[in-house]
Amino acid sequence: MVDSVTNLINTSSVKNTSTSKSILGKDDFLKLMISQLKNQDPLSPMDGTQYAAQLAQFSSLEQLTNLNDAVKLSMETNSQLTQAINNTMMATLIGKDVKLDGNKLILSGQENITLGYNLPVEAKNVQLKIYNANGALVKIMDVDSSKIGDNKLSWDLTDNNGNKLTNGNYTFAVEATNLNGEAMTVSLFKYGTIDGVKFTSDKGTVVLINGAQYSISDISEVLNPK
Repeated sequence: MVDSVTNLINTSSVKNTSTSKSILGKDDFLKLMISQLKNQDPLSPMDGTQYAAQLAQFSSLEQLTNLNDAVKLSMETNSQLTQAINNTMMATLIGKDVKLDGNKLILSGQENITLGYNLPVEAKNVQLKIYNANGALVKIMDVDSSKIGDNKLSWDLTDNNGNKLTNGNYTFAVEATNLNGEAMTVSLFKYGTIDGVKFTSDKGTVVLINGAQYSISDISEVLNPK
């Protein structure tokens, strides 16, 4: 009986290797049990308690497999439900003004972009710089607003020569010094109005602001339109 079971295990292992299956499933364990019953020694049959223990193990294996499948299904269902709720909630934000963290800018045909920065203390000098995708400086603006807290200004998307910049990706930076002339760290953001919500397969739910797509995680604050 032992030799027969060993042969079945070896045969199953070869079969599993050929099919790229690395572990035994419940069907394999059932085949082992059936083989044990078929190849019992009539003079020394299998102990009943031993067989009952194997049945209990098989039952536990099946229950664990079913539980694993149920957990996976539950996780997929919860994920889909969460996504549906997010999509519904985001649709209610259309028309709202939002604050977007970061220094990345997307030019896509809009007339202007409202840029913002936060000063930890009152500033003596503030200068805003725009860079294109290659890192080249295309615009320098001396800013009058230097009060503590959030400050914002509108940029008409022109370069230093007054020419309209082409659509694409840009970044901006703000260089500021305090009243003692020391450089300070400035947090950056921009403002915009949510024109629509788009559901994508690769990026999930994105919002459309001034014709450009932004991730939900980019939004730090939702404001009432003025």
